[in-house]
Amino acid sequence: MTEKPIIVYFKTPEQAKKALDQMKNEFEIIESEVDRFDGYPGGGYDPNNPIMGDIPSLGSITLNGNFGQDSGILAATSTSASGMSSGGSGNMVSGYDIILTAIVSEENGDRAMQIAKECGCL
Repeated sequence: MTEKPIIVYFKTPEQAKKALDQMKNEFEIIESEVDRFDGYPGGGYDPNNPIMGDIPSLGSITLNGNFGQDSGILAATSTSASGMSSGGSGNMVSGYDIILTAIVSEENGDRAMQIAKECGCL
């Protein structure tokens, strides 16, 4: 069986999950995942006590990235780290940062893309 990869971007996890659920109702999904992505490496920093804890950098705690000392300083210059600007209305981060990845059979590939577009993908 020939497979087709589906990689689409959404603004919210709810949009992506709705698309995935609709795909699962119509045909078999071989493999799938909904995830948030950004431009920073690692799984982030999770302090037990941020007031008394050892925080490597501002970027580590606000951008949820794993940074060394030098890259942490550079990451802290991001407006997302400082909170001075987000660019979105209502001070919300805007953009398509949710990724839906699915593997479907080739005959269902076009329908999977159609479902994703109906649910608001980029």
